[in-house]
Amino acid sequence: MNILYWISTALISVFLLLSSYSYIFSSTTIEGIKSLGFPDFFRIQLAVLKTIAAFGLIIPNLPIFLKEWSYVGTGLFLITAFVAHIAHRDSIFISLLLLILFLVLTLSYMSFHKILYI
Repeated sequence: MNILYWISTALISVFLLLSSYSYIFSSTTIEGIKSLGFPDFFRIQLAVLKTIAAFGLIIPNLPIFLKEWSYVGTGLFLITAFVAHIAHRDSIFISLLLLILFLVLTLSYMSFHKILYI
């Protein structure tokens, strides 16, 4: 169970960090967020929150409530991104990727709680 937790958590954390980086430095991503109708300050806010969530998930000895909030924030982001991309009629690939990431997040969350209560 430990290996499953670390692999799924590392995948989500790497995704969050790469996504944060692209929100700040990738002109394609910046334009994509604008085309979704989000203001520029929201892009910066999301980048900061994703970075915080990534570290909240990957740092082992954080208090449980901080990890829980990292999971909740990441889950809300993935659901919101899924809805935004569907409403914008983006590629089905993006929607499938977001669903897969949500499943990986769920796997990380479930294995985290199994480790806690063993």
